[in-house]
Amino acid sequence: MTRDNFEEYEDPALYDKENGHYLTELPFLLKWASKTKGTILDIACGTGRLTIPLAQKGYRLAGVDIHRRMLKEAKRKSEGEDLNIDWIEQDCTKLHVNVRSHLIYSVGNSFQHFLTNEAQDGLLSSINEHLETDGIFIFGTRFPSAEELLQPSAEEYWRTYTDDDWKVDLSTISHYDALNQIQHYTTIRRYKNSHGEIAEEKRTKISLRYVFPKEMERLLYANGFEIVEMYEDWSETPVTNDSTEMIYVCKKVRSI
Repeated sequence: MTRDNFEEYEDPALYDKENGHYLTELPFLLKWASKTKGTILDIACGTGRLTIPLAQKGYRLAGVDIHRRMLKEAKRKSEGEDLNIDWIEQDCTKLHVNVRSHLIYSVGNSFQHFLTNEAQDGLLSSINEHLETDGIFIFGTRFPSAEELLQPSAEEYWRTYTDDDWKVDLSTISHYDALNQIQHYTTIRRYKNSHGEIAEEKRTKISLRYVFPKEMERLLYANGFEIVEMYEDWSETPVTNDSTEMIYVCKKVRSI
């Protein structure tokens, strides 16, 4: 993740309002956590959406993120609880923490924030360095289907939610750069009052890298990993051509 791709994360409280309730990954991560020992690393942990629930189950966590405001919110949320969490502000492509872990994970499609080949290699080599041999790395990323990538450039409605007295309509505009495999998104939030009138409109931009399955297989192998399992969701459904996500369970088979 680069600092010029931060707009969606500049308001951590808003991020949690829109995403904090989403804990679909938790049962899957708990299954793997129960097989491990020692500190678990949460890469690109954000506001601790999964870090905190895992620590509440008695596991020791280290949450790493480059975004200071997101980490500050994570610390605030975990204050007052007797949790074994270390919050670490670092660039995950140049990870240097005093931990060798048996389990590292990254959720929320964070892998897509690493936009270049160099950033992807930096991330995976950093994770390899901090994993024990035969240690497990779990992450998810969106499936690069034609439907996902070839969206119309016109504004498309996404969803609506309630924020205090406001109704918030979310819509997106997307443009896919095929040469660089990067989807550029503009998210539009329109805040409406009780009369349905638009009182405020906010726009944020984010860019996400897409990786195709065979490309990912080669990328992981080059960075010392073997794919153990691959699913289309966190409920362990087998991946198909119609999938929208790819969930990877990888094992470190060699140091690089």
